[in-house]
Amino acid sequence: MTTTSDNRGTWGSKLGFILAASGSAVGLGAIWKFPYTAGQNGGGVFLLVYLACVFTVGIVMMMSEMMIGRTAKKSATSAYKELGGKHWRLAGWIGVACVFLILGFYSVVGGWTIAYIVEAIQGDILTTDGAALEKAFGDFIGTPFSSISYTLIFLFMTAAIVIAGVQSGIERICKVLMPALFILMIFLAARTLTLPGAMDGLIYLVTPDWTKLTVRMVLDALGLAVFSLSVGAGLMLAYGSYLPKETKIVNASLWIGFLAILAAILAGTMILPAVFAFGVDPAAGPGLTFITMPALFAQMAGGQIFAVLFFFLLLFAAITSSISILEPAVAFLIDEFGISRKIATFSVATANFVLLGIPAALSFSPLAEHMMLFGKNPFDLMDFIASNMLMPLGGMLAAVFVGWIVWPRIRNILDDECPPWCVHLFRFIAGVLSPALIAAVTYFLIFG
Repeated sequence: MTTTSDNRGTWGSKLGFILAASGSAVGLGAIWKFPYTAGQNGGGVFLLVYLACVFTVGIVMMMSEMMIGRTAKKSATSAYKELGGKHWRLAGWIGVACVFLILGFYSVVGGWTIAYIVEAIQGDILTTDGAALEKAFGDFIGTPFSSISYTLIFLFMTAAIVIAGVQSGIERICKVLMPALFILMIFLAARTLTLPGAMDGLIYLVTPDWTKLTVRMVLDALGLAVFSLSVGAGLMLAYGSYLPKETKIVNASLWIGFLAILAAILAGTMILPAVFAFGVDPAAGPGLTFITMPALFAQMAGGQIFAVLFFFLLLFAAITSSISILEPAVAFLIDEFGISRKIATFSVATANFVLLGIPAALSFSPLAEHMMLFGKNPFDLMDFIASNMLMPLGGMLAAVFVGWIVWPRIRNILDDECPPWCVHLFRFIAGVLSPALIAAVTYFLIFG
């Protein structure tokens, strides 16, 4: 996005936008979160429900946000107010609150990637001993100073890029590193499948176990679908506000959705077979990627080089996502209060680190037992509220807003880009299916 006098701009090209938006989607949501969430929810049946959520509710929510942003050319709160009236600003506020929460725990995981780059360079993590890797990871995240320090480094790396402007840095780099990330993932997935016992992990990933199908699992799949597509928090709305009129939103959304799904499946194929090969618990949780991949690299010729490269590219994937997470909050301050991008970015990053980043970083330390709320540590609580509550709610409000409140204006966009049956299907999913599904799942989770 080229910086202008009002701190706004446009994407340099359609490809640049797709790759940057895909960088938001194909970040830690796909590479880090999908494997361990699928591992915790039965593998194959979770994959099917996740794909169903992506191809229906997820894609429609993403398109809805993009169309709201491009139509209003403003950030979430201002866009909802301008198009729907002052009462709809609440939907924008939900998005701002959501991205603030996500940034709090996401920066912690981003800090882990930086730490593992250092460990990979030193060669300290290259071992096939799964128990030793689990202990090493636990020791690292359990050390308050290290966890907080790496969280701070990651958060302010993100802030520095947002301050400098996104198009000249991220859009250009995405055209090189996003393809590189996919190539490396394909190579590592193929290598993983050659490990003894790896096919058990692949079978686990693709074979549905319908006994695992629960309302909570559907909610997790729905939450991951909107998380991995970066919808429900105003991220795609903010990115859409920089889109030129000639960009085809339907086509761009399908490409972004396809790349996000491909990354998730590749990540699952890369990590879950390794989990079974090295005897790690597939329900090990957020540290699964950081436990299994070093064991894989330890068995490869030139494994240390691949380890450094993998965690560097994982860092890049994390940063492209964290930039899109930080941007809506920054855009909100710019649009609402007219302050400069530099001050807005520094203010959000500082407040986020102090209020959320530090508690999230301490969630796996000995201090965590004194920070529990509703049976969850701060990291898990932020993740649950953002991914399973605010993002589905924000996405549902965006879909309802498009399907009912501003439908005539949005229909003109769809009429130019897709056939009539697609227009009718979009409105059904946006105006009826999405809110009904989210409301039903949430109801049964609370009262079922």
